[in-house]
Amino acid sequence: MTHADVQAWLDRYLAAWRSYDRRQIEALFADDATYSYGPFRQPLTGRAAIVDSWLANRDEPGSWAADYRPIAVDGTVAVVHGRTRYFEADGTTVRDEYDNIFEIHFNGKGVATQFNEWYIQKPAPKAG
Repeated sequence: MTHADVQAWLDRYLAAWRSYDRRQIEALFADDATYSYGPFRQPLTGRAAIVDSWLANRDEPGSWAADYRPIAVDGTVAVVHGRTRYFEADGTTVRDEYDNIFEIHFNGKGVATQFNEWYIQKPAPKAG
């Protein structure tokens, strides 16, 4: 995998998130892939479980924006950094912001076999 390959996968990841199209989500992950939403959570196992999780926890269209970029690629493993912002109902005021790190393992076809996510929410400004 190259940085460009990983960026193309991330672009497809974001497109699948926006569309919630089952086929687009399925195309990202291998049949036996694992997906971890955090280091202390039990990972989902299998493409079907990953897709079902995405489809059960949908974000409203226009309620978020994200930008992810690979920062390291070593063979079939990539480390990605990004920001995710969720908006108030007005679509412009940021409600929550997260800093994200993804560790993604790919097979020889550029499909994710393991996806591990770490994120931290930006603290609210201190009053005063």
